[in-house]
Amino acid sequence: MKTLSIVFLALLVSALALLGASLLAVRVALAPMPGEWAVPLALGPLTIQAGVPSVLRLATSSWGGPLLDGLRIPTRHGELQLSWAREGVLQVHCAPCTLQPPGLGDEPLRVPEVRLTVRRQGEDLWGGFAAGRVRGDWKGHMAAGHIHLRVAIPPTPLADAYALFADDIPEVKNASIAGRFSLLADISLPEGTLALKPRLEDFAVSGLGTEALAGARSSCTRRASKVTAESWLARAVVAAEDQRFWEHPGYDLAEVTASLERNQHEQRIARGGSTLSQQVAKMLVTGGERSAVRKLRELLYAVEMEQVLGKPRILRLYLDNAPWGEGLCGAEAAAQHYFGVRAHELTITQASWLAAMLHNPDVEAQRWAATGRINTARTQWVVLALRGVPRPRKLELAQAVEDMDWKPWWVQPAER
Repeated sequence: MKTLSIVFLALLVSALALLGASLLAVRVALAPMPGEWAVPLALGPLTIQAGVPSVLRLATSSWGGPLLDGLRIPTRHGELQLSWAREGVLQVHCAPCTLQPPGLGDEPLRVPEVRLTVRRQGEDLWGGFAAGRVRGDWKGHMAAGHIHLRVAIPPTPLADAYALFADDIPEVKNASIAGRFSLLADISLPEGTLALKPRLEDFAVSGLGTEALAGARSSCTRRASKVTAESWLARAVVAAEDQRFWEHPGYDLAEVTASLERNQHEQRIARGGSTLSQQVAKMLVTGGERSAVRKLRELLYAVEMEQVLGKPRILRLYLDNAPWGEGLCGAEAAAQHYFGVRAHELTITQASWLAAMLHNPDVEAQRWAATGRINTARTQWVVLALRGVPRPRKLELAQAVEDMDWKPWWVQPAER
């Protein structure tokens, strides 16, 4: 019995020594180089600082890759299942998987399945990916402090992309979606900066029933508005909210990419990328929840509205339903409340101020009531962006905004 105990103890000590040596070897292999991007990594009972490039080198090596075969790793995007192919390819399978597009709220997009392959030669990485019928390629380069990735999706039917989210977007089952999209994206890690170059071709939507909005009345007032697309308020709203309104097909990819760049730089949602058409879809159909799913739904309705309603009607729907602070909605209610006139009677400067309020109407209305002053700089910016007004006249109007008495006449003295 004593002999068996000694043998068992010897085996245990040997096993612990072997485990310790293995952990030490892995720890040394994963140790970050000076200046290398590092993350905490749980390794059995230990948590070590691992260099991300070192982890990738190990995972894609001929001796480290096979050790990962069959490994399952829980992540915030879903459980990743790893497998190793004989030809030296690391395969990553995620089902279901979630994606979190930047600047689109906290609700992620759910994808039934994503497959990714990883190859490496030296410090260069490359591979492919597939989600449903959407496929693409990626490549990257590892440096000590960061990793740069480039992702490319070739022209792909938009219907295939929307099909990925059919469980969360009910319109996919009823809509006919035509056209193609392609994408080129540059990603820098660990900074997380993202530069997108999306492209849409021949995007068309039918079957959502937005033609019913052709005769829709304002939900804000029963009084018929005389505002037209040529009125000062309509022109000021276009200048403030969507300066390429008359040119784009319901979406503005240039504005989307510019908004993404600014929001990343300021690390907040400082600029939205929605067109007036998309805002009408949000007000009348999809609601204002900040999520990627809502944005994708909104895009479908905006494109169909452009095709069946036309620009003047979409602009009128916006003016009839837009929120203007203090519980008001619609141009008529705003014009009468703030200036005591009908919407089509507003002066250029009055119209420009109401348009300037739209980026944050509640805050601007409260500030106006409390201080007796408007957001002069933003109003002047709207004036200078008005179409059809000569430059010298714009400069005169911008100065007039500075000199006008903007005291809120509708506020009782005790409230000021």
